[in-house]
Amino acid sequence: MSRSVISLNPTLLDLRNQGFELEVREGYLVVHSIPYLNAQGEVKLGTFCCPLDLVSPEVVAAPATHVIHFIGEYPHKHNGEKIAAIEYQAGPLPLTQTLTANFAFSNKPQGTNGFTSFYDKVWHYTRILWNEARAAAADVTPLTYKVVEAESPDSAFQYEDTASARYGTTALNGIFTSQRIAIVGLGGTGAYVLDAVAKTPVAEIHLYDLDKLQQHNAFRAPGAVSREALDAQYTKVDYFGHLYSAFRKHIVPHCINVTEVNVDELRDFDYVFLCVDKGDVRRLIYDRLADSKVVIIDTGIDVIRTEDNQLIGTARVTMSLPGQRDHVFERISMADGNREALYKAAVQIAELNAINAQLAVLRWKRHCGFYYDSARELNATLTTASNKVVNSEQLP
Repeated sequence: MSRSVISLNPTLLDLRNQGFELEVREGYLVVHSIPYLNAQGEVKLGTFCCPLDLVSPEVVAAPATHVIHFIGEYPHKHNGEKIAAIEYQAGPLPLTQTLTANFAFSNKPQGTNGFTSFYDKVWHYTRILWNEARAAAADVTPLTYKVVEAESPDSAFQYEDTASARYGTTALNGIFTSQRIAIVGLGGTGAYVLDAVAKTPVAEIHLYDLDKLQQHNAFRAPGAVSREALDAQYTKVDYFGHLYSAFRKHIVPHCINVTEVNVDELRDFDYVFLCVDKGDVRRLIYDRLADSKVVIIDTGIDVIRTEDNQLIGTARVTMSLPGQRDHVFERISMADGNREALYKAAVQIAELNAINAQLAVLRWKRHCGFYYDSARELNATLTTASNKVVNSEQLP
């Protein structure tokens, strides 16, 4: 992946053709073998790292920041003084799972607000360090013409995740990379769960649902379902699996409902998002996974009609952990109720599905440690009438 991004972008290709050792790793442009002098006047080789801003996989944008990160000792002048003009921040500064910078440098070209290209940015900082190193060793050069292979060819995504690098969350993404996720039910809520989970670097996402994609599903699904897709009578898992496979790898459709025959497959997952509206399926899953290590994140929506013919919706998220499952049967009905019929009839409630899914994904991410979690709740319910989320039961 690294070499293809470089080859497709002239501003990066020019740097590589001039001899720079370039790599694109986890959304960062990494430039190796930058000569500099340390405090003892010794010539060393450092590494520049900067978030790679891409408009698309084939178009590089201008750098969003003039700051650049550096792996190495602090650079000095040939007279022994620190290069104070670039001093900005000292580390360690974790950037990704495999990149930790020692320093961040800040230095803009005179009379500008920043850099118009990565070509200019890399050369600007290179000259500052290289000029001092050449004063001590005339033959030292950053232009080695060495090609650096990508170190993360098994990325979960079909193209580079530059958003995480740009906003400094790449290192946190390591929380997800080994996780295997199952989503049971690809109705309105389950499809929105997939939409959010697909944008994280989890190892695998498995989809369980036997139902076909039908016209009423289109009014609750993320994105826009085409008439052709409805006419084709795809199953939900095949449709959404194919749709999101354009974005990421390792999405596995299972065109089956969860039954007594296959429910034990769910024991192999780290997290199971339960987005079903059938009480008997819910009961089966909780009974069979009761002694497992699986974390279950259960979603649910209720809709009632007021006397004024308005709707009141509730979106519930319940988390069930090993050793913390007793609250489930107090908070979740294991039977199909009358209000479910109204929920099915009220098609214009995609926002309820979406917010139910996002609350579930937030619960997962807070439990993982991606987001700080002070509430530590096991159950949360949002009511549209008051626009409030009420938490109940807490982790010890």
